[in-house]
Amino acid sequence: MAEKAAKKVPSVPESLLKKRQAYAALQAKRQKKILAIKKHRKAQRKLIYARAQAYHKEYRHMYRQEIRMARMARKAGNYYVPAEPKLAFVIRIRGTNGVSPKVRKVLQLLRLRQIFNGTFVKLNKASINMLRIVEPYIAWGYPNLKSVHELIYKRGYGKINKQRIALTDNSLIQKRLGKLGIICMEDVIHEIYTVGKNFKVVNNFLWPFKLSSPRGGMKKKTIHFVEGGDAGNREDQINRLIRRMN
Repeated sequence: MAEKAAKKVPSVPESLLKKRQAYAALQAKRQKKILAIKKHRKAQRKLIYARAQAYHKEYRHMYRQEIRMARMARKAGNYYVPAEPKLAFVIRIRGTNGVSPKVRKVLQLLRLRQIFNGTFVKLNKASINMLRIVEPYIAWGYPNLKSVHELIYKRGYGKINKQRIALTDNSLIQKRLGKLGIICMEDVIHEIYTVGKNFKVVNNFLWPFKLSSPRGGMKKKTIHFVEGGDAGNREDQINRLIRRMN
């Protein structure tokens, strides 16, 4: 009996105990971090949803305002002239073989380096003059909300570390534009459509849109749109072309 009492169960080595304690502490820390991330994501989703609702209300108000102003003018026997458009969408439709260096340079400045590339442009005196210089090589007009929405959601790529990265997650936008208060796709669409104060930064973040050749083909690239061709300013008819190319 004395011999049995002398034989004790071997205790756990100190090094193993320390390892277990460290592992348990690490697991607890990891779980805490996961919970914090989940909580942050939930709050972020709520914020994004609230913003999307606010933007939807704003767009609806803008649309109703236009209709109301037109009705009031008609009732008074006048004409309502809408405000000058602030946003254009420009699509390159021709190559530059044998063209002047000036035209080539303007196309580069507009970031239209390939045929059927498209970009958003803020309309002012300087940009309109640039568009006039390259008018035979581009089709442009004034996109509506649906066109902006579809282009960014379907063909939206961001410039991240000089690479073309698909915008599949809001975190990519938040990482690059979070300091400007732009955290999701709806923020990007709002900034572009309303031509906000951060338009230039957001537009440069978006990679030029690579569109498909239009369904049903083109009429004649070398002739202006008003003469039955494809080149030049087509105002709100650009939305039809975007549908065929998106």
